[in-house]
Amino acid sequence: MGARKRLRADQIKEEKGRKSFAILRNCPSSPRKMRLVVDLIRGVEVDKALDILKYSPKAAAKDVEKLLLSAIANWQAKNESLRMEDAGLFVKEIYVDSGRVLKRIKPAPQGRGYRIRKRSNHVTLVVDSRREELVNENA
Repeated sequence: MGARKRLRADQIKEEKGRKSFAILRNCPSSPRKMRLVVDLIRGVEVDKALDILKYSPKAAAKDVEKLLLSAIANWQAKNESLRMEDAGLFVKEIYVDSGRVLKRIKPAPQGRGYRIRKRSNHVTLVVDSRREELVNENA
């Protein structure tokens, strides 16, 4: 590996080490349904996002709420000296990717078979602090 590649790889690794994120893999609901819930909390403060998810009637909201709590715990593990309330945590990035698709066949009339696709998804959530952004902008 060349010197530039190694430096860039180290830089990416360092940035990933500073990020606080959580990933939910192979969640058994369709990505389309999950995106409806995810779009509600993108860019929102963590406390407000937890309230939105708690009172949302969608079934996927429960999974996203657990994922958000996990991301908050990861942030606290990396920033033990800071308090969550003072940091101004918010959902920086959240996106849904398609997971594996289980294919099944359902009996249909006249000897045919209809295809059933049982979809799953992967959700990635990144939490960041607004206070750190202000410090980085002033520097």
